[in-house]
Amino acid sequence: MNPANFTKEFNKLFKWFSNDITPGTPIPDIESFKKLLGFFLLGESYYFIMNHHNIGFDVVSPEVEQVLGYTVDEFDIEFLNKSLHPDDLSWFLTFGHNMIEFFSQVPVDKLKKYKLRYDVRYKKKNGEYARILYQGIIIEHNDSGRLFRSLAFHTDITHIKNVGRPMLSYIGLEGEPSHIDVAGENIYEEQKEELTHREKQILKLLIEGKLSKDISNALNISKQTVDTHRKNMLHKKKLNNISELIAKAISHGWI
Repeated sequence: MNPANFTKEFNKLFKWFSNDITPGTPIPDIESFKKLLGFFLLGESYYFIMNHHNIGFDVVSPEVEQVLGYTVDEFDIEFLNKSLHPDDLSWFLTFGHNMIEFFSQVPVDKLKKYKLRYDVRYKKKNGEYARILYQGIIIEHNDSGRLFRSLAFHTDITHIKNVGRPMLSYIGLEGEPSHIDVAGENIYEEQKEELTHREKQILKLLIEGKLSKDISNALNISKQTVDTHRKNMLHKKKLNNISELIAKAISHGWI
């Protein structure tokens, strides 16, 4: 996925996770959450407390250097985004979209009864990629359910899972149901086969509402040639109709 497109979609998507809650409590002491450690698979791990008010970190444990090779000062949102494996960028956005849908439907009094779990690959300081298991729980939210803080662990599971697509699950606590591998379809995946210059010209005119006859006149080509290009674009992008093609082109920035 194009890094510029990823950044644009990330900023758009994660506005939901940020909020206007005025911090009313100090940064929690990690010791107060020791009882929660049993919820997590621990190994070569580090923890952090994410502040959803500013999409930043209140606390990052020094073990991050043992796991990824980076210091606490180097660990921030921008660093994490840039360190994601290129093939996992669209999965990460897909997970974010799924999380918004899931937590929007969970009653406020049950928000803290779910552990979020997913895996993606991050580049370590030595240039190698490690598959990192994210496990997180909400520890603070307001009365309307908007998130303020979450506690999370990153664990290197490369030795357990070194191939396969990323997976997202919600683990129910205190009797709540679990939902495993809930994001089977990568909704942000971009097709690798590129459109030709002519196809992009035609697609741009389709987005503007032009018919094949109008496009034929505008580009000085036959209507049959226009229709052939339309069919080729649908085939390349594995889409069923022009409406889907236009919607995907706009959302993924193909033009």
